Amino acid sequence: MKLKYIFCGLASLLLLSISSCSLDRDPIDTFSDLTEGSTEPGQKVVFKNKAAVESNLQGLYQSMRDRQEHWYLDLLLIAESHSDNAYAGTTGAEVVPFENNAIEGSNSVLARDWDRYQEDFAKANLLINYVDSVKDASLTADERISYKAQAKIFRAMVLFDMVRIWGDITMVTTMSDDITEDNIDEVYDQYFPPQTPEIDVYKQIESDLLDAVKYAPDNNPSDKTLFTKSVARTLLAKVYAEKPLRDYSKVVKYCDEVTADGFDLVKDFSDLFGMNADNTDVKMRNTKESILEAQFSTGNGNWCTWMFGRDLANWNNNFTWAKWVTPSRDLIKAFEDEGDQIRFNESVVYYACTWSNYYPSDHYPFMYKCRSAYSSLIKYRYADVLLLKAEALIMGNTPDLEGAAKIIDKIRKRAGLKDLPSAVRTSKDAMLNALLKERRLELAFEGQRWFDLVRLNKVEEVMNSVFAKDSGRKALAYPFTEDSYRLPIPQSVIDTNDKIHQNPGY
Repeated sequence: MKLKYIFCGLASLLLLSISSCSLDRDPIDTFSDLTEGSTEPGQKVVFKNKAAVESNLQGLYQSMRDRQEHWYLDLLLIAESHSDNAYAGTTGAEVVPFENNAIEGSNSVLARDWDRYQEDFAKANLLINYVDSVKDASLTADERISYKAQAKIFRAMVLFDMVRIWGDITMVTTMSDDITEDNIDEVYDQYFPPQTPEIDVYKQIESDLLDAVKYAPDNNPSDKTLFTKSVARTLLAKVYAEKPLRDYSKVVKYCDEVTADGFDLVKDFSDLFGMNADNTDVKMRNTKESILEAQFSTGNGNWCTWMFGRDLANWNNNFTWAKWVTPSRDLIKAFEDEGDQIRFNESVVYYACTWSNYYPSDHYPFMYKCRSAYSSLIKYRYADVLLLKAEALIMGNTPDLEGAAKIIDKIRKRAGLKDLPSAVRTSKDAMLNALLKERRLELAFEGQRWFDLVRLNKVEEVMNSVFAKDSGRKALAYPFTEDSYRLPIPQSVIDTNDKIHQNPGY
């Protein structure tokens, strides 16, 4: 028995099945003596009252703000540096393997991400499983349903990120029994479960989101930080575009429902990522294009800009060491070949710096979509939804190439580009390539590129050829194959649970 891992799990996340743990915790909230795993004689009490429930819910929202390392920073490393959009940026052993395809189960980034996703999953499970048992008459039935729906959206977001990275994962949605000396053999499997097949993870995501569409809050145009019905619809569109549950008619359905919720493209692309004139705050928050974002007010900013470039609100802050996710020559050339100056200006910026890992230090490009401590981190936005609909129209059983072309034209018009030519509009293969290029330029450095290539089976075609045409990339360690579509499960997870098996190819 691996008792040290069991008790580590109990100490860090009571009442929850987890597969690995760390004593280094960032507490979200403080709990009373009758919350989070305490008991009364004969009855387990997790939430003492309505305030404790709402504290847990706010903890989920706070995770979007205070724990960006896995869902934003590392996801960009995977989606951009592990694709043709970017280089690793630094020479650190934990990030270079994402550029040259040498990732192994010992990678510290993946281990950190697995643990933190599981912790987020735990917090959502707690609310979902126990909100209905709270003995507090002031917590109404409608509030219980709404809070649970919001937690299900958060849980679906966590599972969606995890399943796209690793495929089969550990997923326990019920709560584990307390461990005693007498029942340890019986309870052990609850704390160290087998992997859940990828298709079953997707079905759980689907179930959570279909419930959330009914009971989550409506879209609030003045607050895009909320887990709303529109977030659930956006996620459903993305889920139904993936292979295990692929249903292009449902992609179109939920994309159209997001449109009906009142979302649209902003006219000025710089409204999404820009700063005000004197660089003391962002240009805009809660745009009509933003579906879900984490926001940071002046005086209480995020630290992600430290990892990617300059903090425009604090010019020299943390700018003495090489940054992650350096724009690739291949991506820069793609912008140039398209004449796409508007989106390029919002995606890439050049500074002088003190390192020259990939470019001359006096003219060094940086990822520009997180440019200050006050920049909102946009998780989902409407342009992604529109382009997903175009993808569904191209790839569906009865392709509507002209309908897809009109959507792509709308995206291109904002970027100051011409409509797709007629030769492209009448060819399914040409339209798919046009879609992939448009998603690449529109959504650069937003955590999409790698997953686009995986979803459309383009990994080998794109990634095995980019090393020959991009002179700045480090040498390819291993060719990309069908086994590359999922990343390695952290070895530390496998070591603590003998029911977990490594993904093929690692």
